[in-house]
This record gives sequence, C-alpha cells and structure tokens, in this order.
Amino acid sequence: MTHLAFQAGSRFDRPVEVEADYVVVGTGAGGAAAAVVLARGGASVAMVEAGPWRDPADYPASMWGTLRDMMDGWGVNLAIGRALWPIVQARLVGGTTVINSAIAIRTPGEVVREWRDDHGFPDSDALAAAIWRHQDAIEAELHVSPTPRASAGRSNDLAARAGAALDLNDHAMHRAIRDCAGSGACMQGCKHDRKRSTNVTWVPEALAAGATLLSCAPVARVELRGRRAVGVRGAFVHPTDQRRGKRFVVRARKAVVIAASATHSPALLHRSGIRSRALGRHFRAHPGVGVFGVYDTPVDMNSGATQGWSSTALRATKGLKLETLAIPLELVASRLGGAGSQLIGRLGDYRHLAMWAVAVRAEAVGRVVTTPTGKPVVFYDIGRRDMERLRDGAHVIAQMHAAAGARAILPGVFGLPYSLAPDELGKLAAGPTDPRAWTAIMTHLFGGCVMGADPRRAVCDPRGRVHGYDGLVVADASALPTTLGVNPQHTIMALARVRAEELLAA
Repeated sequence: MTHLAFQAGSRFDRPVEVEADYVVVGTGAGGAAAAVVLARGGASVAMVEAGPWRDPADYPASMWGTLRDMMDGWGVNLAIGRALWPIVQARLVGGTTVINSAIAIRTPGEVVREWRDDHGFPDSDALAAAIWRHQDAIEAELHVSPTPRASAGRSNDLAARAGAALDLNDHAMHRAIRDCAGSGACMQGCKHDRKRSTNVTWVPEALAAGATLLSCAPVARVELRGRRAVGVRGAFVHPTDQRRGKRFVVRARKAVVIAASATHSPALLHRSGIRSRALGRHFRAHPGVGVFGVYDTPVDMNSGATQGWSSTALRATKGLKLETLAIPLELVASRLGGAGSQLIGRLGDYRHLAMWAVAVRAEAVGRVVTTPTGKPVVFYDIGRRDMERLRDGAHVIAQMHAAAGARAILPGVFGLPYSLAPDELGKLAAGPTDPRAWTAIMTHLFGGCVMGADPRRAVCDPRGRVHGYDGLVVADASALPTTLGVNPQHTIMALARVRAEELLAA
C-alpha cells in the first residue's frame, strides 16, 4: 500500500513520479468504483485526489469544520444565472460520498432507453443489465439496506405518516450505511463509521491490492502524446493553508480515467487541451428546496437518520422526488432569516422543526465554463416550467407537514409570510416563480462531458471514451447525458464499474 499525501517542496524540485497501468483522477463514487474493479482485475492503479484523507475519527463536529475540511471551495461555489444557487460538492478522499446520505436508488430503465433514443447508445438493454448487475454487487458490498426503525427518528416517522395519508409512500429508502446510529450528521461525515463511503471501503481495498493514492494532489492537466493520454501532472497543495508543494507526474501505461465531478472533469479536460464542441455543455441538475414544519412537541430532527424517508411517487408525472433532510443548527439559522433578537426568537423553535425537501428533475440545461485561472464556473438558468415544478413540490411538502400535524409551515420564500398556518397553504401554491425568491441548492449534478454517439453533441462515446482520443475515459456524473430523477450515486458507481470492466477486457 502506498499513500503519498502532501509533499513539501517547490516547482524547481524534481517531481514525485509514479507509474501504473491506469491512472484514476478522483476517489468519489465514480473514481473509487472504477479503481477498485481495476485493482481486483490485477491491474496496477494510481488514484489521484485533489483533497485530503480524513478518517471518521477526524471528521469535524461542526458544519463550519465541514466547510473548512471537506467541501470544495468552502461550499461557496455557485451556479450563476438569474439566481445564485449553491453547488454542493466535497473535496477529499471519498468525494461527496463522505458528506451525502448514501442513498441507493437503482437506475430507472427508461433513463437508459432515453440514452438510446436521444443519444445514440447502441444496446441499451445490455447496458441496463450490466448496470443492474453491478448494483446488485454494490448493494451487497456496501451494506445497502433500509433505515432501521430504531434509528429513524421522529422527523422520518412523521414523514412516513404523512406519506401514508397522502398516498406517497412508494418505496423504503435504502442507504449504504451499516447499522445506522441515527446521529443525524451525514453531512459532516459519519463519525460512527457506519456510512459506507468510498474512503472507508473501496479506496482502502484498492490500496490493499497494491494501488497507489496521491491525496492533496489536484491534477493540473492530462498529459497527451499526440492523441493518446499517457498520464497526469500537477502539484501537491497543503490541506489547511493551501501552500503549494512539490510537483507530481503520474504516468499511465494503458489509460487515464477521469472522475473529478460534473464541474471539475470538464475543466480538467479543457485545461488539458481536449478539443470538443460539447465540452462543458449539457450541464444539468436536480435543484432542490426545503420546507420546515413546526410541531407542538419536539422533533429533534438531528436525532435520527439524516434522510430516512423518500418518495418517487410524483417522479413520472411531475418530475419530483420528495425526501426528509436533517440539517445542523448552523444551516437552520441561515435559512430562517432575520437577525439579532428576531433570529434568536425563531431559533427557539429549533427542537420543534422538521425539514423535508423536494428535488426537481429539471429541464434546464447549463454550461461549465473554465476561467483563465483554470477553475470551473457553472452558468445555469432555471426556467418557468421548472420553477412551477419546484413550487408544486414545495406545496406537496407543506401539505405533508399539515397532514403530520404541524402547527405552522415555514416556506422560506421571499414575498410570502414567514409562517403559514395549515389552512393557508394556497399562498404557497400560488407563490412566486422567480428563482431569486427561493432558498434553493444544486445537488445531483450531471453533464459537462456527456456520452453520445455524435461527437458534435457529446464529449465521449457511449463507452465513456473521449471522442478522438485514445486511452482517455470519463467515468463520473459528468458523462451522464440526462438527469435521472433519483439520487445518482448508485448509477455513477455502477456505470464506473462497467467502464472498468471494459478497460480490463480491451
């Protein structure tokens, strides 16, 4: 096992040099999944990760510490459009699998058929079968299971009760968490070491099989020899003071696998001189918004699973996914609005709050642009139809709170009252569709290096190989040509494993 963390030095020192059959950029859902399959297949693998390694015992206890130690850009990256909405991504070994709720939903079959019909995938049935085969294996390896009732917590129990009353309970939420402790801290990483994020599962397995890991090692560019990818290079960056360290060069005998995320993968290819009309285009997302319910008796949403209930009952008809979400006190304060004594008064309801959220399978299409400094910037404007869906979803969440017995609903929408009584929800249903009025976030990111048969419309072919180049494969969410309408981690992992199998068979 070889793990090279920050290496002090200067750009004038001899670089750290590593060579392997395959270089994998990124250790999140896509990168770690590809790396472990390649390592199991007997190949030598070098994983290169921009962020640091954090063990569960070292995860921060506060959200401030999470932003500092785990998030990309302190969590202040924004999608720029008519509204400025935060983009949620991690930056550490394990990627966003460390800070999400590890929700595992199988790839909907009609999505793969969309890829066939609209993007020229030649054999969607075989691809779907391969994805589902790997999802079978992933579910066993990562202990995917329903949230135990004993650790669900009252917020999730209330949502299940409301879902039953409104005929929304269509599945049990499954998560890659072994014996959930119900600590309500998935967003800070699971200090109980129950979440099966890739930093505690596949990355260590790949290392045990002989792989090499470079952490604190953002890749500056992919090295090309003509039209063939032969490695990557960059420089180490200190995880706390961002001091630049030694340069590194990682050579690939067979292929470079890009899995740096839907924002960073297109920027990396752009910095590397990859020429594609589609590079950075076709960015998509599931914009989401949360609605608080205020209950007479304490809910203590951070006691119990962070996310233990969800529904896809409205996915096909309205493009909506509903789910519970517990957020820490610091984020609750940022969402309630007000200041001084007014905010303190509102925080007096903290123990009585339950937050549930809606994610929209949006039609909006954006673009990832690489700045002159090499950083990615997302431009994304959500249209009226998507905003109407978002508003409809928020109204459904508010109805759920009313059905569960909430005495008040806090919509968090500019132009509406701070608090609505259960019989005033029509105000939310008729609320504004201006995205600037909503406190929303961008999760579940897709595109930027999309797959497709036509190189004029796609960066990669249907097997993830960058059009016009050899030995360069994309294996993360940036390759997905459409949204899914469900949490994408399970799909990203399975598709990355398919890519790795194809490389081993080549």
